[in-house]
Amino acid sequence: MTTGQDKAMELVRHAQLKNGLRQIFEQTVDARVGRYIEIEHQGIIGGHYFAQASTECIDLYRDGYFIAAVMMSHAINEGVIKFIAERNKINLEKESGDTKTIEELIYEFQEKKIITKDCKKASLKIWQSFRADIHHMNPTVENIDFQNLAQQNLKHLATIEKEIFGHDFNNGAIVPHQPKYWDVSKDGKTAVFLRLE
Repeated sequence: MTTGQDKAMELVRHAQLKNGLRQIFEQTVDARVGRYIEIEHQGIIGGHYFAQASTECIDLYRDGYFIAAVMMSHAINEGVIKFIAERNKINLEKESGDTKTIEELIYEFQEKKIITKDCKKASLKIWQSFRADIHHMNPTVENIDFQNLAQQNLKHLATIEKEIFGHDFNNGAIVPHQPKYWDVSKDGKTAVFLRLE
């Protein structure tokens, strides 16, 4: 049973923690805003299974969680590549029965003109950004500049999402550049994920 003294101590601890968090936020808000703006991410993307993760990845980078942002950028890149394969009916298996690597799929997309050279380059840069070392926490991670790597990967992810989910507006309606990546219903509506702050 909690005593009155325990309850009072809990309230004091709560107030101290709240005050500390508020001070940290106030001291870092300008840097956070700067990081958020510098990415120039796509403000609206299709409401697919990776949309929430992509948005949280941006938030991680904004808030200074660089290792987590890099790890998520790897996963999102792979998810988007699989999504592109699915929407373009690209077989994920080789003739041998082995699964194609993400890198093989990226090159195949570019060869088939499914993605541009810029999109290919961006996706490969993320794929090659110390993925195995980071995911397996190899000792080499202590030499990685995670802030710089996170910034680069998020900018590359923005390049990919702008190509896949690029759009215009016509009388307030979204007009996708590549409708195959948007789930547009017969009545012209589509699920989207907004990141317009």
